[in-house]
Amino acid sequence: MKNNKHGNNWTAYYDPDTGRYFAEIMYTSREGREQYDYEITKSIYDRLGTFRNDSDNDELIRTGKMAYSFENTMYGTLGPERTVWDEEANDTMNKVMKKSKKK
Repeated sequence: MKNNKHGNNWTAYYDPDTGRYFAEIMYTSREGREQYDYEITKSIYDRLGTFRNDSDNDELIRTGKMAYSFENTMYGTLGPERTVWDEEANDTMNKVMKKSKKK
């Protein structure tokens, strides 16, 4: 099985060691940066990349469980600059991302 998938502003990861799936949505522009991390299911992971439009992939990812959010834009931060909803999922996702980049 492929261990990651990606689109224009999202990347999804599968960790074969734990059997868990994660996805990251990131927007970067001259107005600032937004990042949203989710723990997703296998069925969400399997459907990612099958849509013609990346906004459909974004919507599907957002049905998962949010693990982390960072919003810092020139229009003011929409919430705290760093909000961690699920510390354990966030830590696990970061480890999976590092593992994926080493391969």
